[in-house]
Amino acid sequence: MQAGPQDRDSLLVRAARGEAVERPPVWAMRQAGRWDPEFNRTRAGLSFYEFSENVELAARASLLPRRFGVDGIILFYDITTLPVAMGLPFTLQPAQGPVPDRPVRGLADVQRLQTEPDPERYRHIRELLRLVKGELRGELPVLVFAGAPFTVAAYCIGTGKDMEATRRFAAEQPRAWDELLDRLTTATVHFLRTLLADGADVYQLFDSWAGMLTADEYERWAQPRHQAVFAGATGAPRILFVKECPYLARMAASGADVVSLGQRHDLAAARRDYPQLTFQGNVDEELLRSGTPEQVAEATRACVRAGGGRRHVVNLNHGVDRATPVANFEAFVRAAKGL
Repeated sequence: MQAGPQDRDSLLVRAARGEAVERPPVWAMRQAGRWDPEFNRTRAGLSFYEFSENVELAARASLLPRRFGVDGIILFYDITTLPVAMGLPFTLQPAQGPVPDRPVRGLADVQRLQTEPDPERYRHIRELLRLVKGELRGELPVLVFAGAPFTVAAYCIGTGKDMEATRRFAAEQPRAWDELLDRLTTATVHFLRTLLADGADVYQLFDSWAGMLTADEYERWAQPRHQAVFAGATGAPRILFVKECPYLARMAASGADVVSLGQRHDLAAARRDYPQLTFQGNVDEELLRSGTPEQVAEATRACVRAGGGRRHVVNLNHGVDRATPVANFEAFVRAAKGL
């Protein structure tokens, strides 16, 4: 299903393109998640992959935040969807996150991964997009996402956010590591192009662990991959998220239309230094979890002021924590909308 005019001219899309808007749009990473009692009722005890691959339930979960007044709907699935389609099964382990059934151990394992997996292998994501867009009927834009090659590669070798273990693998298996990043880059472009052709309105590239890299590592393992993905998958606004990234200048040079900021960043200063970009963020998700609704509203209003009303998408510095009170999420959205 292709996007209609109303999708493409939505508040979120216009803000991401840098156009004048009546107010900054608001959505949140992990806005469909375990913090929401309705989400837990919808999931009904299913495992993560059982739930996310049940298209009707995943669509229902994706749409739940609509009732809070968000300005965009992000589809509910996981960044490991792509390596699974490439031929590497994963399971989601409590307190560990995604764990590969057979971690990549060398070049032969990498070469078994398909660089352009058949879109039928992620048919459930394409059907999810179709269902959600059909339900919304242009009311809100739909965001899709992919993990950036560095972060997904770390999951594929079984190290996750353990940077020292990732560095050891890269040092001991340099050919395998480089080939893994190359294959994931190609596959990510292919995956995002498919979803854009299916009507996705915006996409976000998540490089969750790249902010922990040294500057040299970031230049070798993260930055060129961001640039390649953004150059290869075009036609809709492109958002880059790197958790609390210390390399804002590099993020600004990635080719993203929108750069997501963390708590370490000054939103007003970023807008001044990079006036050609749109910025996303950066209300503190920890305050959303532990503060009062009044504190959340005050912080959100301060964020809106720093954003200046243009080239700004109100969001958090990270995803909504599972312990976040519903009243705090409501306060965040209402304050962002000036209510």
